[in-house]
Amino acid sequence: MLKGFFNVPKAVNEPVKSYAPGSPERATVAATYTKMWNSQVEVPLYIGNEEIKTGNTKNMSAPHDHQHIVGVYHQADRALVEKAITSALEARKKWAAMAWENRAGIFLKAAELLAGPYRAKINAATMIAQSKTIHQAEIDAACELIDFLRYNVEFMTKIYADQPASTSDMWNRVEYRPLEGFVYAITPFNFTAIAGNLPSSAALMGNVVVWKPAATQVYSANVIMQVFKEAGLPDGVINMVMGDSGMVSDVVLSSPHLAGVHFTGSTGVFNDIWKTIGNNISNYKTYPRIVGETGGKDFIIAHPSANPAQVAVGIARGAFEFQGQKCSAASRVYVPQSLWPAIQAKLEADLKSMKMGSPEDMGNFITAVISEASFDKLARYIDQAKNDSDAEIIMGGDYDKSKGYFIEPTVILTSNPKYSTMETELFGPVVTIYVYEDAKWSETLKLVDETSEYALTGAVFSQCRYAVEEATVALQNAAGNFYINDKPTGAVVGMQPFGGARGSGTNDKAGSSQNLLRWASVRTIKETFVTPEDYKYPFLG
Repeated sequence: MLKGFFNVPKAVNEPVKSYAPGSPERATVAATYTKMWNSQVEVPLYIGNEEIKTGNTKNMSAPHDHQHIVGVYHQADRALVEKAITSALEARKKWAAMAWENRAGIFLKAAELLAGPYRAKINAATMIAQSKTIHQAEIDAACELIDFLRYNVEFMTKIYADQPASTSDMWNRVEYRPLEGFVYAITPFNFTAIAGNLPSSAALMGNVVVWKPAATQVYSANVIMQVFKEAGLPDGVINMVMGDSGMVSDVVLSSPHLAGVHFTGSTGVFNDIWKTIGNNISNYKTYPRIVGETGGKDFIIAHPSANPAQVAVGIARGAFEFQGQKCSAASRVYVPQSLWPAIQAKLEADLKSMKMGSPEDMGNFITAVISEASFDKLARYIDQAKNDSDAEIIMGGDYDKSKGYFIEPTVILTSNPKYSTMETELFGPVVTIYVYEDAKWSETLKLVDETSEYALTGAVFSQCRYAVEEATVALQNAAGNFYINDKPTGAVVGMQPFGGARGSGTNDKAGSSQNLLRWASVRTIKETFVTPEDYKYPFLG
């Protein structure tokens, strides 16, 4: 932290409200949900100082009631994407030169707006268009986004305070400049916080941004832009464009002014972006920074010493909160034979008690998956498991999209540790369990490490510290976020920096100074106070 001359508020994690029955926050968000549900919103493109309505619109609906339209959003053509780039570059002239304290003040104000007057609105928007329960919306759209905004300011000041040594005759310093050009932020549907953080973290460091939110997240993305504008973000610093994904990326990645990509989404799309940048590399003014968090096939492994009830709850929460649509969600589980009967009994009882339906009913633990395409993919894998000889659906397995995209929490038991649902990312409320022989603990660790192309999150449950240590070492490359006796989800900003490697991304750790440093270009400045006037060194005599 820069001391003395500056006095930046120390970041603290936003407390999670309970929304318990009878609580005032429950009543407030319920009323906000109803009001937003019964009105329609028209989301424009935010380009420079304009809110552009093209007339080329797409409907926004609720996954848990897909016939109910909550609004429309406007789509850009190639010319408008070009305009967004031009607007960003024009805004850069002032934004990059602005004192960091003033940039910080904007995003600290945005955090307080979200913590106060916008809290119910951002939560209700996330409940409606992303089908999150109130708890999932609260820990994401409110608390995590607030935490990102607060902690990023603290991380920025720590970066700026990192200066080289100087001596009495020379002054050395480094300057953390914004990147030369603009940053392209591509955000997913599943976390409103990620949608807010990817463009704002780059902007905080003095960069300008062209932001393309996921089509299924535009509803809450619009609220984020409203918050940023009210917080005082200058026009053109973050430009939000929607439209055909391929077209938008084609225009953006062709620009010689592309300075970076901040991405969260599928591994395949990220690979295509990387390939396109490589093909265009000679066209750019600078080498673009490529930062991405992609897919996951996240695991839980239980040691024979584990507490069966804890393992079962880790599976239930890790696999089925937000319908398994967290990139960190548990989707493959390895349990020892000796514990399986107790784990199975507890997990089955827990699943039977889970209610499924609209997030408007705050007694529901499960709601709908995000889209028909997602629903259809999951249904195919469930049907396949019903027919395969090396797999068996032991819990759940039903689905219905007549009103909403509802898939029952489903547990597949397989005798094949390389069964398709042990390897393929599904992104839904489906978990596959493989039961191993207790004596094959070490072999199973090797199996966990070698089964998936991904390396995002994973968890070990054990009461034996030797086993914990063995797992921690054996799985060091299998998960960028590794959990001991806990579910593999729920990373908190400032506590568990998030990201994975292998096919899961560049592991640049959102929620840490490591990520922010990627959006700075460092210049070293050496100033000599008494400059030599003779070229001869002492060794010359």
